[in-house]
Amino acid sequence: MRVAAVQHDIVWEDREANFARLAPQVGRAVAAGAELVLLTETFSTGFSMTPGIGEPEGGPSARFLAAQAADHGVWVGGSCPEIAPGEQLPYNSFVLAGPDGTTHRYRKLHPFTHGGEHERFRAGDGPVTVEIGGLRVTPFVCYDLRFADVFWRAAPGTDLYVVVANWPGARRLHWQTLLQARAIENQAYVVGCNRVGTAGDGTEHAGDSRVVDPMGELLATAAGAETLVLADVDPAEVTATRDRLRFLEDRRG
Repeated sequence: MRVAAVQHDIVWEDREANFARLAPQVGRAVAAGAELVLLTETFSTGFSMTPGIGEPEGGPSARFLAAQAADHGVWVGGSCPEIAPGEQLPYNSFVLAGPDGTTHRYRKLHPFTHGGEHERFRAGDGPVTVEIGGLRVTPFVCYDLRFADVFWRAAPGTDLYVVVANWPGARRLHWQTLLQARAIENQAYVVGCNRVGTAGDGTEHAGDSRVVDPMGELLATAAGAETLVLADVDPAEVTATRDRLRFLEDRRG
């Protein structure tokens, strides 16, 4: 399966402007053969802590993803602030929309306390894995990348980890290193899709989106501009790597 990470800038707190900017970029990814297209964390608003930034589940951001999936006949995902029925605060929710009208949600497990996310967003309950054409995909969001244990727990049922982010340029080495580490530890593909540009709060982002194979080799990378990162991933390669080097069987805890 060909996967595309759309490395893009974000118009601060302006959903409609971001939908207009991103729709052509999704189209370009599909034209390049992508069957799974990833947008960044909080692709429609930026990583905003503004009270009231949340939208209902199935709101405009989720509808945008679903429309893109239906229009192009592919899977499209990204995260957005969604308020579950009966709740007050939103989740940082990764929404994955399929071409058949199905929608899957993963709620970010680890709010970014250093940035105050824990005061404005609820924490999710656990990982979610979605099977797409025989490829088992487990999404995570930004800060989750620092917590190896949740990746470990999901490893037996995962071929591809997806990490969407607004990871700051000041800690870009951590982003690059941890993406490769998660691939090596779990003998699975990892796609990191990070934004570029300066957020409304002044945070700068360097992009560095990439696709890492189950041995930790870089299949595709990007620098600091808006671009597409494309690579082919194959669940048979995950199986072959794990059969050849049976590291996961030695894991304890």
